[in-house]
Parts: sequence; C-alpha cells; structure tokens
Amino acid sequence: MKVAGTVAAGTAVATTSATAQGAAQFTNIKALAFDFYGTVLDVFSATAPACEQLFPGKGNQLAQIWRTKQLIYILMRNSMGRHREFSRVTEDALVCAANTLQLQLTEQKRKQLVEVFFLGQSTYPDVKSGLEALKKQGTKLIVLANGEQKTMEEGAKRVNVFDLFDRFISVEEVKVYKVNPRVYNHGADQLNITNAELGFVAAHSWDIMGAASAGLPTFWIQRTPTEVQEELGFKATATVKGMPDIAPLLRG
Repeated sequence: MKVAGTVAAGTAVATTSATAQGAAQFTNIKALAFDFYGTVLDVFSATAPACEQLFPGKGNQLAQIWRTKQLIYILMRNSMGRHREFSRVTEDALVCAANTLQLQLTEQKRKQLVEVFFLGQSTYPDVKSGLEALKKQGTKLIVLANGEQKTMEEGAKRVNVFDLFDRFISVEEVKVYKVNPRVYNHGADQLNITNAELGFVAAHSWDIMGAASAGLPTFWIQRTPTEVQEELGFKATATVKGMPDIAPLLRG
C-alpha cells in the first residue's frame, strides 16, 4: 500500500457539487476505480422483472430483500472472517429472501435468478457516455468491486462497456469484501500508484466511506436527490448527479 495525503479517521472532507468543483484538487489522480454492481450495472433492472415473473405480486419485494441480504452478508462475512465467493453469497441471500417471504424457491428458479443477477442487468443510462468521456480524456479506468473477475467481465461485455475499462480487479484477489481497506489498498497497489492517486467512483455512500477512509479521493454519484450520505466521519470529495459529470472535474 502506498498512501499519500491520507485522510485521518473522523476527518470530514467537504462535499461539493460538480458545478462548483475546480479541477486543481484532482490533478494528482492517475486512474479511476469504479464499483460495478449498483454503480455501472443497475442491479434491479433485470432481477425485479424476473422475480415478478416467477413470483407474481412478490417480485419487487423479493428483489429488494435479496439485495439487502446480499449486502448484509458480505459485511457479516468480513466481520466473521469467513470469506465466500460473491456468487455463492448472492445465492445464499436469495434463499434467505425467499424464505423470508415464504416462497417456494426451486433449484431451477434459484439458478435462473442468480444468472439474471450477474448476466442480465443493464447499465444505468448515464454510464456509457460518462465512461466514454473519461476514456476520451485518456483517464485510466478500472473496476474494483465485490464480484468475481470473469463474471464481471462477461457482464460488461454483454452491455458493451468492457472495452472502456483497462482492468477488472476483484475482491477475490484479497479474499475480503469492501469496505475493508485491503480492497482499496490492493487496487492502488496493482496499478503501482498511491491511494491518493486512485480516484474511486460509486453510487453507494457506504462504499464511498470505505474508499475515503482508505485515503482515496471519491466521487459519489447521487442518482436519487433524496439519498443522503452515511454518517461515518467522511464525506465524498465530490458529489455528482451522473457519471458524465466526472470528466469535467478531471480536466486540467
């Protein structure tokens, strides 16, 4: 881990809008790392309709509980020191969600829904244009995410954004999930840059908090105006409404 300009725990970095942000503070950024599921891919775009098709009247509720359990399980496994591949955690979360709603989840339905989660999702509307603008500027773009490398790469290929990324880095390389600092440190180490030189982009405030705690400059995509940042002692370096708002911040 190469840490430069690390933010001390409990120190808040002022959140600013894209329009008010100057490019000067981002001149040291040499690459951008992106969360994948929930930032690049809309995790409800395919799962919610698929859940509704298999369980009429319960689909949206099932999809919501499934996603919540998935996030809870990765945090629990981090705390327990019991790592398990993201695909298997996702499957476990689905089983629990179905049990919560007393739904009969057959093996066929389980496999179908897990496949839809990983290979059926679409990107958010702002993603491709935002990535293309950054790529045009010559910014090095990587994925740093909870997920398995081959599965993320296949998902990216299916929505035509694979070629916009220079590399896909999986938490499986360190056997621990975000928000453990080892993940963010590993991303910088793999690029042979300092943490302060690796910008991090996510639509999840909790992920932004983890990256900020590890000393990365952060870009929070606030896609929902009513969404607020987590209260964990840090703030996003920049808050934007969509991915296309990031490229202007890096122009120097």
